[in-house]
Amino acid sequence: MSFTADHTSPLYQKIKVHILEKINAGVWGATDRIPSENELIRQLGVSRMTVNRALRELAEEGYLVRVVGVGTFVAESKVQIHPLTIRNIAEEIKERGHDHSTRIVLLSEEEINIKVAGQMEMTPNADVFHTLLVHLENGQPLQLEDRYVNPAIAPDYLKCDFTQVTPYEHLIKAAPLQQVEHSVEALMPTKKIARWLDMQPDEPCLLITRRTWTQDHIASYARLYHPGSTYKLVGRFDP
Repeated sequence: MSFTADHTSPLYQKIKVHILEKINAGVWGATDRIPSENELIRQLGVSRMTVNRALRELAEEGYLVRVVGVGTFVAESKVQIHPLTIRNIAEEIKERGHDHSTRIVLLSEEEINIKVAGQMEMTPNADVFHTLLVHLENGQPLQLEDRYVNPAIAPDYLKCDFTQVTPYEHLIKAAPLQQVEHSVEALMPTKKIARWLDMQPDEPCLLITRRTWTQDHIASYARLYHPGSTYKLVGRFDP
């Protein structure tokens, strides 16, 4: 196999695509050793510098792990998300070619407690919508979404069928984003959270706490829990 006849994109980029296609097709699975630089040079008919750049960038992007004197291995899969963006989790999963499903744990209209009232800038004991949903990717728990919604902003929120529509899809229409606040932390989950996410004992989780504003009011306060073994934050931006 040779890429040298095609000049439409850089050679190192073609090699990256070639390696990712092998990984996505299951030819090389997680922790598998891939061919060495010398083997790839012979197979693909390219220079050492080109192969080295492709492998180095794939390692920096989290797809490969390079061990000096041992070889290059496929990294254990982790979902990558940008810490400062809001996207529909169902779309993210579908873009990876996987199936999204939702398990409903709680749908409730309840009196807001003091802690949540402070986060939502609402009066304690006011009514609030509360949902607890587990988002699954190919049947495996990926995210626990613990969300409070201001009924005055999204009065039809609890009427949604959240097995068919995500909270994001409903809220982006009912309460268009005006401002967003994010915080990120690693912590040990409670036993309930660990059970809902099918996590291993002593496995930490990644928590993204998010508040969104519309019409100068907080529309939603959400705590998004992810198993630490399957999630990582990746961001690129211009300073």
